[in-house]
Amino acid sequence: MTETIRVAIVEDHQSIIDGYMYRLQDAEDIEVVGATYYGEEVEALLEEHQVDILILDAQIPTSATNHAPYPILNLMPHLLESYPQLFILIISMHKQRTFVEYTLEAGASGYLLKDDFQSIESLAAVLRLIAAGNLHFSRSIHQQLLRRHAENRILTPRQLQVLSLCAAYPNETTAELAKRLDVAHSTLRNLLSQAYLRLGVRSRNSAVTEARLLGLIFE
Repeated sequence: MTETIRVAIVEDHQSIIDGYMYRLQDAEDIEVVGATYYGEEVEALLEEHQVDILILDAQIPTSATNHAPYPILNLMPHLLESYPQLFILIISMHKQRTFVEYTLEAGASGYLLKDDFQSIESLAAVLRLIAAGNLHFSRSIHQQLLRRHAENRILTPRQLQVLSLCAAYPNETTAELAKRLDVAHSTLRNLLSQAYLRLGVRSRNSAVTEARLLGLIFE
C-alpha cells in the first residue's frame, strides 16, 4: 500500500489554494491536511497536523492584522529543526536568483514559479519527487542555478564526506546518515542540496553516480 503524503499549504490567495487542491484531488496518495494565509499561523498548523510537505508562498502576510511580509527565511530553518522530516516546496512569482539560493540554504527542497503552468499541472508528481528526497525546480530556475554553479563544480570537503556516506550506505535514510555525521537532519539535507546543485543533479543516486564519474568517490 502506498504511503500517504500529507501536505499543508501556506498561501494568501484562496483561488491559488483552490487551484492546488484541484491539481491534487485525484492523487490517491496525497492528502491536503490544512492551509493558512498567514506566516504567524504556520507553526500552529504543523502542530495540529502531521505534515510531510509544506507548500509555502515566498511572500505571505504576517497576520490578519499585520500585512507586512512574513520573514520566511528566518522561519524555514526553525521549522526544519523542529520537524526534521518536513520538506518545504516554495511556489512563488519571485524569480531573483539570490533569493532562490537563500531559500535553498534555508532548507527548501524545491522552488516553482507560479507561472510555470507545466509544473503546477504536474504538482502531484512534483510532490512525490520531493517526498522521495529529490530536489525540483521550475526549468528557468534550474537553469539559473546551474549557470551559477557551473564554475564551481568541485564539492566542498563536507559535501564530499556526505556523498561518500551516501555511497557507502545507499539504503539508509537521510535521518540515519545525519546520525552518523552527528549533525541535524536539516543540516545534512542542506549539504546534499548544495552538492546536487554543484553537480547539476537532483537526487542522491545521481549525485553519487556523478561524483564517481568525476573521480571524487571510488567504486
